[in-house]
Amino acid sequence: MDMRLPQQPPFAQLGARYYTVRQRSLLLAEPLTDEDCGAQSMPDASPIKWHLAHTTWFFETFILERMEPGFQPFHPAFRVLFNSYYNGVGEKHPRAQRGLLTRPAMAQVRAYRSNVDARVARLLGGEACELDESQRGQLEMLITLGLEHEQQHQELMLTDVKHLLAQSALLPAYMEAAMPPAPVAPPVSWVDVDGGLTEIGYDGAGFCFDNELPRHKQYVAPFQLASRLVTNGEYQAFIAAGGYFNAALWLAEGWDWVRSQNLKCPIYWQQDDNGNWREFTLRGAQPLDPNLPVTHLSLFEADAYAHWAGARLPTEAEWEVAAAGAAVETGELHPAGAGVAMLGAAGLLQMFGHCWQWTSSSYSPYPGYQTAPGALGEYNGKFMLNQYVLRGSSCATPAGHARASYRNFFPAGARWQFTGIRLARQA
Repeated sequence: MDMRLPQQPPFAQLGARYYTVRQRSLLLAEPLTDEDCGAQSMPDASPIKWHLAHTTWFFETFILERMEPGFQPFHPAFRVLFNSYYNGVGEKHPRAQRGLLTRPAMAQVRAYRSNVDARVARLLGGEACELDESQRGQLEMLITLGLEHEQQHQELMLTDVKHLLAQSALLPAYMEAAMPPAPVAPPVSWVDVDGGLTEIGYDGAGFCFDNELPRHKQYVAPFQLASRLVTNGEYQAFIAAGGYFNAALWLAEGWDWVRSQNLKCPIYWQQDDNGNWREFTLRGAQPLDPNLPVTHLSLFEADAYAHWAGARLPTEAEWEVAAAGAAVETGELHPAGAGVAMLGAAGLLQMFGHCWQWTSSSYSPYPGYQTAPGALGEYNGKFMLNQYVLRGSSCATPAGHARASYRNFFPAGARWQFTGIRLARQA
């Protein structure tokens, strides 16, 4: 009797991951109304409906259009409507006007996702058997990139909808759930990190983005890194000391930014007539917990606080060297306090899973970096100007998406992401 098991489709494991990632995007949209999903709160944010369609557009454009026998688009106009920034693909709907797309409706976007998912499943199943080895390798690379790309958009879905809901006087919660008080934050200690000639950049066998390569040598002088993130209570002290009104603490552009917008506190903080602070979260407006990490700060605010505290922001090389072996943690829709965090490498807390951490490093290519050919070469390289690197991950980052070499990047004034402060100083 032949006891051999039936042969698995060539991409069974990848197909299962495809299904899991794609379903999570739909689950993130479930607490929202169709009206929530169609609105855009600012040019930097996108409607949930657009995120759901754009991530589907990625698979249709870069995979099905190239590899599906007899390819026909789901809707020809979607090629323009849901293109983000890929000039090599063609025309784009203006980013700042994505909230004007009342059509297609959410129901049609869901149908679009279902249609593309079924076609990708066929491609990963029997149709993949008809591809040669080179084509199979290309298909696996593109599917993996598409899933990593979708996970990036899952994080944006949470931060974009938070910004949207915060614009309403109702201050509606994305998810109705009280935030339990955080344990008292432990005192900050300074962790010594040896300097010397080291290497940074991705060195694993799995996926990484092109901006994490090539791995290269980097000299790092001995330094110290704060054992945990800066808390709300510590940032309150900075505000009370007049931090937003002291030009000596701020970078010149940051001071102009603060004054032009009349800023006095982080974006989601509000003080009542009795002087009590509240913070808008994905669970609605909550009393400000002094033991939770301060979040949603710009680079300007992070740098000013660091100056006030007699410290500085780490470079991205310092952060990566220190993070080697650190535990990956997960806050639930909001950064968690250090008292519940697991000890990471050398006693460092909250390195991953709470707040993206600003560094003082400009976002630029690593030595030897080369842009990939074609439209996919536009993924990272063309943004390496006028932005700063953030390291770690946040409470909105999907599980399994964080690693020490990951390079996030935003302009210095951006603060709608879960961004926080990790202090450094010379040894």
